[in-house]
Amino acid sequence: MSINSEKMKIAISSRALFDLEDSHRVFQEKGVDAYCQYQIEHENEPLEPGVAYPLVKKLLALNEFLTDSTKVEVVLISRNSADTGLRVFNSINHFNLDISRAAFSGGESPYRYIQPFETNLFLSADPLDVASALELGIAAATILPSRTGEIVHDQLRIAFDGDAVLFSDEAERVFRERGLEEFSNQERQSARTPLLGGPFKKVLSALHRLQVEFPSDNPPIRTALVTARAAPAHERVIRTLRAWNIRIDEAVFLGGLPKGKFLETFGADIFFDDQRGHCDSSREHVPTGHVPHGIANG
Repeated sequence: MSINSEKMKIAISSRALFDLEDSHRVFQEKGVDAYCQYQIEHENEPLEPGVAYPLVKKLLALNEFLTDSTKVEVVLISRNSADTGLRVFNSINHFNLDISRAAFSGGESPYRYIQPFETNLFLSADPLDVASALELGIAAATILPSRTGEIVHDQLRIAFDGDAVLFSDEAERVFRERGLEEFSNQERQSARTPLLGGPFKKVLSALHRLQVEFPSDNPPIRTALVTARAAPAHERVIRTLRAWNIRIDEAVFLGGLPKGKFLETFGADIFFDDQRGHCDSSREHVPTGHVPHGIANG
């Protein structure tokens, strides 16, 4: 989501978009030369969809509803060389994905191309690249190996954790440093003071801008907040979103319950959380991205 454009832009790595585990295993066991030869020998064999493939397909499909202009763009960011990346582009063409822009970094970290492409969301299987993108102020998540069941709805559904993802980690720091009672007291006292934005505030804002272009009774996008917070800490969250003038369709306050089954009930195409423990349980139910931001990752 470029801050200088109405267009929503997402950068995605080839390993998040497609299943490259066999290729990656060749690289790890036999080295870069064997990997290159393997990709060239198989370049006419389409790769299988990866964890983030259904998400990307639904994001690109939004353009079919937006007749005035292309509002969603996906850019491929890959450590492959142009030579070995040919298989990736052949796979893109095989699945009729409208992806035309790409950067192949030839083994070096590709995250540095995110800013020139003016993307504000980066999805990758490489946690180091993700951490580097977050340091640049770009929303980013490590796409984890996750259960990806059959798509049962056409609607794009994205779920977010709250603290350190949509919001800053200011409240979570109080919880970790002073305990639940002090956290609850502070959130009650600060209920009318909006939280600062976290790394994914702009992502939710961009989704909201797209949502308002559709009829409210049946939009192709649905968002959810799925948080470990519970009353009385719920009020500050609701008032923060109201102050931001950002719509969230569903909010689930779990009070520490495991999130996975609730995310499966929501039907999330992706869930973003900063805590690896929550991610590890959630990815057994839905595609999950770990956001290595805030005190939980310090």
